[in-house]
Amino acid sequence: MGVELNPSRLPPRELSRPVEETARRTVVDPRITAAVPGFDAPFYQAGLAGYSDGAMRLVARRHGAPFCVTEALLDRTLINGGKGRRKEDPDLIASEVGMGDLDENRAAGLDDHPIAGQIMGSWPDEIARGSEILARMGHDVIDVNLACPVKKIKRKARGGHFLAHADDAVEILRAVRAAVPASIPCTVKLRRSFNDTPEMAAAFERIFDAAYELGYSWATVHCRTVEQRYLGPGRWEFLRDLVRRKPDRVIFGSGDIWTVLDIFRMMDMCGVHGVSVARGCIGNPWIFRQAREMMAGRPPVGPTIAEQRDVLLQHYAYSEVIHGALRTSRHMRKFGIKFAQHHPRAFEVKADFIRCESAAEWREVIERHYGPAAEARAAEDGWAPAVVTDASAAMAIADADMDCGCDTPG
Repeated sequence: MGVELNPSRLPPRELSRPVEETARRTVVDPRITAAVPGFDAPFYQAGLAGYSDGAMRLVARRHGAPFCVTEALLDRTLINGGKGRRKEDPDLIASEVGMGDLDENRAAGLDDHPIAGQIMGSWPDEIARGSEILARMGHDVIDVNLACPVKKIKRKARGGHFLAHADDAVEILRAVRAAVPASIPCTVKLRRSFNDTPEMAAAFERIFDAAYELGYSWATVHCRTVEQRYLGPGRWEFLRDLVRRKPDRVIFGSGDIWTVLDIFRMMDMCGVHGVSVARGCIGNPWIFRQAREMMAGRPPVGPTIAEQRDVLLQHYAYSEVIHGALRTSRHMRKFGIKFAQHHPRAFEVKADFIRCESAAEWREVIERHYGPAAEARAAEDGWAPAVVTDASAAMAIADADMDCGCDTPG
C-alpha cells in the first residue's frame, strides 16, 4: 500500500505562538507520570509494524524517548506461543547480550521500560487472554489497537474496523480492562472515525467515552479515518475540537509528525497532552533528543556523522540479538535507507544500504560513508549538522512505502 510522503501537501497549521516558545513552555501532564512513572516527557515512540522491535526502541530510549509501544501483537499469536511473544519481550536484549544478569544490563542502558504492549484481536475472550500474557511478560501498560486499517478476517472486525462496530469495540475494551491487573494501566489507540459519515462519528464518540468510563488512562487518536488509511493530510482540527470538548481527559495526538517541530505544533494547535511519533522517528531517533533540547530552550540540531555511525552499529548489534545474524542484514536495510537521509551524500548512501546482503557488507558501507575518511571529506565540503527547520521536513520523509501499530505506521 502506498503512503503519501510529500510534506508540501500538508495544510498550513494555525499556531498561537512561535513553535520554540511552545516547546519551552511544555511540561508533561502529571496524570501521565502518575499512571506511568518514568514517562517524563509529552511524546513517545509509536508502535510500527516491522520496525518498532526492541532494537529500535532501545536506540530511541538512548536518545530521549521516555516511553515506547510495541508492534501490534495478535491475541492468537500470543495465545499460541508464536514468535511475537519472544520478539516483543521487553527484557529480551537485556537478558541475552551476555553482560551478566538482567539488572546489570538494565544499569548498562538496556532497559526497555516503561513500555506498552499493544494488542489487537477480534474476540473479547481471546484479546483478554492475550492481554494477560502481555502483562505477565512485564509490559508496564496494555494498549488496545482500535486504529489500524487492516483487512477484516472472515467478516469479523479487527483494529480500526471496530470503529464501525461500537458495541463490539466497547466489549473488547471491557474485556481487556477486566483481565489486566488493576495496577497496570490500559490505554487505547483510535482513529477519528471509520469514515466521515455522521453515524461513524457517533460511533467514535461512544467508543472514546467508554474507554475512559471503563478506566483507561488515555487514548491516542490518529487524525485520519480508517477508510482514509494514510492518504492525504491528517485533520488536526479534529484533535483540537476533541480536546476542547473533552477537557478533563488525557489525549495523545497522532498523524503527520514528520520533524521535531511538528510535535510542538500539534501540542499548540490541538492542545493534546502528548504526541505519538510514528513515521517521523524511523531512522531518526534524534527527534526525541531534539524535542528535549527544544524544551530546554536549545535549537534542535541534527546528528553528526560520528553519531550516525554509532547508532547504525548499535542498532545492528541489538537487531542481531532479536533476529539472528542471517536475518539482520536484510532486516536492517529498511532502516539504513531511512538513516541515510541525515548523511550529506544521502542518495549514494541509501543506494549502498539497499544492496547490503550480509553483516560484512553492512560494516563496509558504514566504514565507507561514516568512517574517519568520510568525516574528513564532509568537513572539507563544508558540511555540518544543521538546525531542524521547515526546509528539513522533506529530508524527514523517504521515498518508500511504510507500514503503524499493525499493518501501517501511525
